Amino acid sequence: MIKLEDISGMMHANGYISDPQVAMSVFLSLQLEKPLLVEGPAGVGKTEIAKVMANVLQTDLIRLQCYEGLDATHALYEWNYQRQLLHLKITEHDTGTIEEKEKTIFGESFLLKRPLLEAITHTRKPVLLIDEIDRSDEEFESFLLEVLSDWQITIPETGTITATYIPQVILTGNRTRDLSDALRRRCLYLYIDYPDFEKELTIVKKKVPGINEKLALSITSFMQEVRRLKLEKIPGISETLDWAFALAALHLDHLDKTVIEQTLGVIIKDWKDTRQVQMSLSELMEKTGVHPRVQPT
Repeated sequence: MIKLEDISGMMHANGYISDPQVAMSVFLSLQLEKPLLVEGPAGVGKTEIAKVMANVLQTDLIRLQCYEGLDATHALYEWNYQRQLLHLKITEHDTGTIEEKEKTIFGESFLLKRPLLEAITHTRKPVLLIDEIDRSDEEFESFLLEVLSDWQITIPETGTITATYIPQVILTGNRTRDLSDALRRRCLYLYIDYPDFEKELTIVKKKVPGINEKLALSITSFMQEVRRLKLEKIPGISETLDWAFALAALHLDHLDKTVIEQTLGVIIKDWKDTRQVQMSLSELMEKTGVHPRVQPT
């Protein structure tokens, strides 16, 4: 059995820089076998928690990516109609009743399992990641709530399937719409914000081995100040890491104005935000101790 004091170490060993709140939420979710709803800005590591939990539990990660218009069919199962038709064509001259032929085409070999059915029928306890649940419709959220409560699915052609192993569920959301109180009551809750300076610096040095110490400090300081601007799309830790990898790949050991301007598209993904950062660049550089590199005379 995994102990609370082991969670942070195990997550760190799998590349996730945790904190007491995250470790406690993960631990309680495991112990109580309750879904964990993780909300926060984009790019702060919500999805990564599910990936790390799968590694910690040494099990499979099954991911359901939510989007507007997602329905039960695409989340549960579909029949392989092309294969069914081909089978009927091949066996059309075989003897047997219509009922007997019908049974043959509704077997497991013709069933396309989507993430929810795959999780329920898994041979061991998986981690089920329901990513960006707030992008789905309210109707799908209600359907999902029923599945999370009963952990069984009825397929009209074959019958009811009940989970042998209840999945460990992680739901993520970016608060693009309000989730229902019923879903929230069903879950434990964790909010992850942008990391502070020390945590972000630790993440950069952990995820980008061998990065120059001065460069790591400059990147982290600059990103902390960029997030203070009123941007449409605030860059998260994922953008910080992309930038750190990019600058390390260029074998740089410092930040200067030219480097920032030429690589700004790695961290800023909106043209209005790009213009705002460019207009604020001198002030940002002054606050973070980044100065134009002096050319030798």
